[in-house]
Amino acid sequence: MSERPDWHEANQRYLRAALAVVRELLEQHAAAGRGAGEVGALEEAAPDSAASLALREAARDMPAPPALDALCHCFGLTRFERDVLLLCAGVELDSSFAALCEAAQGEGARRASPTFSLALDALPCAHWNALAPTAALRRWRLIELGGGDSLLTAPLRVDERVLHYLVGVQHLDERLAGVVEVESRRPALVPSQQRLAERLAALWGARGEDDPRIMSVVRLCGADAASRRAIAAAACQLLGMNMAVMSAPAVPTLPAELDALTRLWEREAALGSFALLLDCEGAEAPDSAGARSAAYLVEHLNSPLIIAGRERGRAGSHARPIFTFDVERPGTSEQRELWREALGAPAEALNGEVEAVLSQFDLGAQAIRAAGAETLRRLAEPEGEGAPGLAGLLWDACRVQARHGLGELAQRLEPAAAWDDLVLPEAQRQILREVVAHVRHRSLVYDGWGFAAKGRRGLGISALFVGASGTGKTMAAEVLAGELRLDLYRIDLSSVVSKYIGETEKNLRRVFDAAEEGGAILLFDEADALFGKRSEVKDSHDRYANIEVSYLLQRMEAYRGLAILTTNLRSALDTAFLRRIRFVVPFPFPDAAQRAEIWRRCFPAGAPTEGLDFDRLSKLNVPGGNIRNIALHAAFNAADEGTPVCMSHLLRAARQEYAKIDKPLTDAETGGWT
Repeated sequence: MSERPDWHEANQRYLRAALAVVRELLEQHAAAGRGAGEVGALEEAAPDSAASLALREAARDMPAPPALDALCHCFGLTRFERDVLLLCAGVELDSSFAALCEAAQGEGARRASPTFSLALDALPCAHWNALAPTAALRRWRLIELGGGDSLLTAPLRVDERVLHYLVGVQHLDERLAGVVEVESRRPALVPSQQRLAERLAALWGARGEDDPRIMSVVRLCGADAASRRAIAAAACQLLGMNMAVMSAPAVPTLPAELDALTRLWEREAALGSFALLLDCEGAEAPDSAGARSAAYLVEHLNSPLIIAGRERGRAGSHARPIFTFDVERPGTSEQRELWREALGAPAEALNGEVEAVLSQFDLGAQAIRAAGAETLRRLAEPEGEGAPGLAGLLWDACRVQARHGLGELAQRLEPAAAWDDLVLPEAQRQILREVVAHVRHRSLVYDGWGFAAKGRRGLGISALFVGASGTGKTMAAEVLAGELRLDLYRIDLSSVVSKYIGETEKNLRRVFDAAEEGGAILLFDEADALFGKRSEVKDSHDRYANIEVSYLLQRMEAYRGLAILTTNLRSALDTAFLRRIRFVVPFPFPDAAQRAEIWRRCFPAGAPTEGLDFDRLSKLNVPGGNIRNIALHAAFNAADEGTPVCMSHLLRAARQEYAKIDKPLTDAETGGWT
């Protein structure tokens, strides 16, 4: 017994045989000498003709349904519509078809392209309904209608994507390039996420047995975009489907373009067995044109659809039900196993460090694999002087993976200050050391000792730094970040606070959610502008302003990292915040001794100085921020003159700094400087 050919070879043979049947019908019509305007199509081709016998033989050799039959079944083509499609495909695939079309339409027609007129005359089972714009051939753009004097005489052409499909070549329609992205990765999920993918696949499998186009819409919600995408891809893989991703902002807003995209994708989903993941991450406000276009797509797209985003969004009114699933990051035990797989043998030597990473970073599976690969890559590089060890490489790789998502709403500050740079009374320094201890050991106390089981409220670690400008509040935040080896982000209030109702909470949610992954330190500078006292409700604006404050209270209590608020005026803050803040650190105006110490620490070891009198300099009644400005300005003056920094340079810089802050410089402060 001869071995059956593979599908592609058998499909080519079947298509040639099907084209031969249509060619035979054209030849019979041409031989009969019928004109293009004469109605009365032939009946079925002779069942014992050579072409019909070859077609039946080719069908028997198919290891799976041929592309032509699959397309006809998918779009519900009648026998006549099938032959029209083959007529158009034949012109592209067989050079003899063009001459045969011209001969079949008579000497007066002189048309080498197929037309509806020719199809109605020459093909069996002809019916006028096939010509309608709502019928399958034109609705699904299987054929293209060229320009002509009438519907019957306009030239017909098979769509290029459809032609490739018939031949057995699968590719994404080029008109969708740049709008959708085919997911080619095969995700490896942790057990909890694999179970969720199986639930999704079971839901779709139960509701889409008869027609996959009536499958329910699935919404995946969660902060980890990579996990959402991986779960969706795994569910599609379980059902034997492909998956493509479309970003919600890429959905066109013009009605004609939106309708064309909807039809084009529905056809592509059918031809390529695709499900579409509509990624709503970073989507516009609910009342925007972009959001309305995405909602239209959800409402009208008759193909498997997954909506993915951080938020649940509004339920809306849809023809198909929407089933929502919450996507969580891998649990602690699953993350531990992921680290063991990602690091391989070094994981045993890093057991304690991995536990420290688990207590600080809440990374998804993809981020853990990336951090593990980066750690091993850097471990293989030659070690330079001062290079961090294996544990340091692991920690730094985790910090890099946790940084995404905060760049738009916050500024990352690179800690440059150490404990020695911080001039504060011992009481304040002790409070800062306690902050470090709370952050460093929170996993042990909350989880190991069971304090978290007593209640989740109040577990967030927050600190309020109170003091005048320049007294060292931001420097203290840098010291904490450096000591804990965590990223420090200063929140840009101008990009967070919005005049539109609900937008401030949305922006703050993005800040906290993005920071959760790595437990970053959040620094809300000038926090009284955002965390001010709640006011008496007099109108809707007051009501929503109070809602913002209440939302912040909740997130501050739940945030697993350290949140630092700075303010110049403690009394401006809402008392509800003060009750929930764990640490309050007053930053006093430095006295003369402290100012002298700040002056001593201002100049790096490599800076040339000459004759500096720190006791006299301490008489300048300004805080550390201004002192550092004066020292830096004096250094530039000295560098310009090519001399060491001396008291005359500092005097000139002090006059400029005092003029900048609109404060008079007295003789008592500068007496005896020069």
